[in-house]
Amino acid sequence: MVVKKDNRREPYDRAKVIAGLKRACEKRPVATQTIEQIADRIEAAVADRGEKEVPSSFIGTTVMNELHRIDQVAYVRFASVYRSFKDIDEFMHELQDLVRLRKDQAASPGLVPAREKKSETAS
Repeated sequence: MVVKKDNRREPYDRAKVIAGLKRACEKRPVATQTIEQIADRIEAAVADRGEKEVPSSFIGTTVMNELHRIDQVAYVRFASVYRSFKDIDEFMHELQDLVRLRKDQAASPGLVPAREKKSETAS
């Protein structure tokens, strides 16, 4: 079961995860097979928790981490909906972080970022 931020519970729905991934990746060079693989990894991450209930924030953060690895435009698209940016300043801050991270990775190719963000309560 997925626990939403308003404490509602609903069954985990792979189709919802895939639909969100497809929306974020629309008109991006991301293969359908890649989206399926991401959905597989998300399901595995949920199962690895070993709990009957998982917060929707865990799923959302996991989706964002996966998108960040494969396509940064898709990541920003998903994050803008998932995090419900309140204004352009929040959105610009996220973009600046992304640009900064990209520069850091170019300077240190072995750097693998942890993309845990402060918005753990969003659904």
